[in-house]
Amino acid sequence: MNQSNFDSRLEALKQYDTPSITNVVATYPEDRELCLGLYNPWSTNWYTDSELKCMYPELGRRVGYAVTCVYEMPDPSFQRLGFGDVLKAIEASPKPVILVIKQNIPEEIKKKNGLSGGNMTTAMKTLGCVGCISDGPSRDIDEIREMDFQYMLTGVCAGHGNFSVGAVNVPVNVCGMDVAPGEIIHMDENGAVKFPADKIDQVADLAARLAEVEKKRMADIRACKMAEEIIRVMGGFESSEE
Repeated sequence: MNQSNFDSRLEALKQYDTPSITNVVATYPEDRELCLGLYNPWSTNWYTDSELKCMYPELGRRVGYAVTCVYEMPDPSFQRLGFGDVLKAIEASPKPVILVIKQNIPEEIKKKNGLSGGNMTTAMKTLGCVGCISDGPSRDIDEIREMDFQYMLTGVCAGHGNFSVGAVNVPVNVCGMDVAPGEIIHMDENGAVKFPADKIDQVADLAARLAEVEKKRMADIRACKMAEEIIRVMGGFESSEE
């Protein structure tokens, strides 16, 4: 697939919410018509958990290529990397980018580490980043709100101390989701999900099909008058009397 077609697929995925994308990626692997079954839905870490919060639900969905990095406490024996290396990775990646930050920091410090603020966000956005996911807090939420840049965090706080970059573009786990560089991330106020970039055609096609199926199903439910009718529409769940 050429880049323009790939970009159009990325854009098309914004029509669907993140739960719909999880459904077609792996939620119901027994459904071979509408679910790719890419992962075991419980034993594989392919979407985020309830720790992650969407900072700007009003901005809507974001879809992009994952660039990853690890932030940690300063280590005098390793001072090779910095935020400039994160920026270079964003620049080198296909666009748009979702930056995934693993905060490998002791929990009592991590909770008060407002890592990314207005300056870092401005730099990231300038190079084609449209959103950031992190398993810790950040800050400057009021300043960033006007930047049309999505953040998904565990919370916010006002300050931070010294930290350093420990790795760039390595596999990370952030709030229950394992992410490798170059995977596609879809995120909205429900959370985030990832899938391999080479599956984008199938994910987009199945998301469109699922949307039509669910639109018809909900219309049929609204037309029902009794529980038994709804049960039949929803797939034949047995009533307690049968």
